[in-house]
Amino acid sequence: MRVISICPSNTELLDYLGMIDKLIAVDDFSDYPESVKRLPKVGPDLSIDMDKVAELKPDLVLASLSVPGMEKNIEALEQRHIPYIVLNPNSLKDIAKDLKTVGEAMGEPALGEQRSVQFKNETASSNVSYRETSEPSLYWEWWPKPVFTPGRTNWLTEISELAGARNVFDTEPEASIQTTWEEVKTRNPDHICLVWVGIQEQKMRPELIQKRPGWNELKAVQEGRIHVLPESLFCRPSPRLLLGLKKLNHLLGKDKVL
Repeated sequence: MRVISICPSNTELLDYLGMIDKLIAVDDFSDYPESVKRLPKVGPDLSIDMDKVAELKPDLVLASLSVPGMEKNIEALEQRHIPYIVLNPNSLKDIAKDLKTVGEAMGEPALGEQRSVQFKNETASSNVSYRETSEPSLYWEWWPKPVFTPGRTNWLTEISELAGARNVFDTEPEASIQTTWEEVKTRNPDHICLVWVGIQEQKMRPELIQKRPGWNELKAVQEGRIHVLPESLFCRPSPRLLLGLKKLNHLLGKDKVL
């Protein structure tokens, strides 16, 4: 099959399935595994060049709705009658389901089932009890202005719990919510985790966080617990989230108490 992925998380799902060699092109932000960097690019995930996609004559396009604005990609695929599937996971369970979906779409349902079970087992084995330690609270910032953060139905809430911590916005039922700096202040997290979508760590300036109105009163700011983390390991709904979990465990000192 000739496959095009127009979202980084979809590219990583295909890699987990062992089918990365089926890709003939990817979106501009797909950067894992290393081999995809040599493939033709069809534009950023919110501005895919559908004429170029059509010219490549794919058998299947792996599309996504994980970021607001991707809907226009689906409309363009429909207009050009290009075969596609759409993934829109919010939870780790959804990611396991998507592995099955992609496997079936690729004509390998047994492999999809196998990798889905594998991911579930890897997730379960990461769920270590930390009853003897504290449960730190985490504020995950996806975007600074307007402020977006994950709510209850989101993989980052689950990753937090697997690390023996708690997302301070797990009280909100949505997968992603828009909030305010003042609301974050009222929740007073122990840690501030910056994972701005699409922004590399070296381009972020955590010192600016301290200058937000009233944030000098936050525990996380006073104790120097503002963390710039790789968004590629926390913002993409793919099995690589488990690598993010390992990094989070280390950050919280949880790996020392296993």
